[in-house]
Amino acid sequence: MVASPPVKRVLVVGAGLAGAVFARELAENSDIQISVVDRSDHVAGNCHTHRDVQTGVMVHAYGPHIFHTSNAYVWSFVQRFAQMMPFTNRVKAHIDRGVFGLPINLHTINQFFGRSFNPQEAREFCASLAQAPKGEPANFEEQALALIGPELYEAFFYGYTRKQWGCEPVELPATLLQRLPLRFNYDDSYYADTWQAIPRDGYTQMVENILDHPSINLRLQCEFESSMADEYDHTCYTGPLDGYFDYQFGRLGYRTVFWERMEGRGDLQGNAVINYPGMDKAFTRIHEHKHFAPWEQHDHSVAFVEYSKETQAGDLPFYPKRLAADKQRLLQYRNLAEQTPGVSFLGRLGTYRYLDMHHVIGESLEVASQFLQAGRMPTFPNQER
Repeated sequence: MVASPPVKRVLVVGAGLAGAVFARELAENSDIQISVVDRSDHVAGNCHTHRDVQTGVMVHAYGPHIFHTSNAYVWSFVQRFAQMMPFTNRVKAHIDRGVFGLPINLHTINQFFGRSFNPQEAREFCASLAQAPKGEPANFEEQALALIGPELYEAFFYGYTRKQWGCEPVELPATLLQRLPLRFNYDDSYYADTWQAIPRDGYTQMVENILDHPSINLRLQCEFESSMADEYDHTCYTGPLDGYFDYQFGRLGYRTVFWERMEGRGDLQGNAVINYPGMDKAFTRIHEHKHFAPWEQHDHSVAFVEYSKETQAGDLPFYPKRLAADKQRLLQYRNLAEQTPGVSFLGRLGTYRYLDMHHVIGESLEVASQFLQAGRMPTFPNQER
């Protein structure tokens, strides 16, 4: 068996978290020369941040991003490149009956039903409301009804899900709801991870620091063309999987989001994120960005009203839908990718999965380590989510 020639040059397509972390890990642990290209004029992908010109507020350009993890290795990694400021995300929901805390917790339950349950009483009460299906829940709606019953589901999830995903909840997988816990205490933190934080100087500065290495050559506003790969021993592609193959089996389904800007003096809504689950509002939520940096002081504020829609050509893909037709197309693209030598796919878009930032970072570190040990890289990461 003839050994593979050593890898000397690697092309990374995409300067978001997946591509940047993978490139940095290679650069620090080998003599490989890495080129990172991105079609955008900035790094960090959809977690790009910048200073708003009118207000001076640090804005999350593509919607809120709160870093959270219980993985000590990932937490140690990000701390090398940014001063991580503790931040607890406390989401509110504005419905016709008032403003409530999310995820659903003991205070939400007591406020919604006008009770004063203790934890055990609330647990028993929710169990009495639950409508469990025969067997495992087959979709989002069945999962929700089995967990919280019809009243809480209708108030907080049905409309929001319809607006967010553009389809009936019965068409969505049950696993989507597993990201949101049901709590029988007064903990209103959106995440339960050990570390929750936001970089003091923003995510873009953090990713710029990750890419700042002599072995990494960064080119922005550079559109990837397949012929570029001929100059390299390996290509790591973090863009849309279907886009790499010119959508020959059709487009994978995504939802995208767009925003209307609001600004003014003082405080516009009193919280970082407020959801609007009701179908009486076309938008899904409003996020006010000064609240994502409570260590800063600003006289003026800027907020964004967020809407969701189906992704079309030219739109930025955000949330993979992964409906039945999408999964069938995904299998076709994965089979084609497995037959494409010298190219690996990484990250949320490259693998068509919803991944939090800490998942992306952890997986990129793991794949880079595998690459360095084996001298080659799997077409897709081993771990599925």
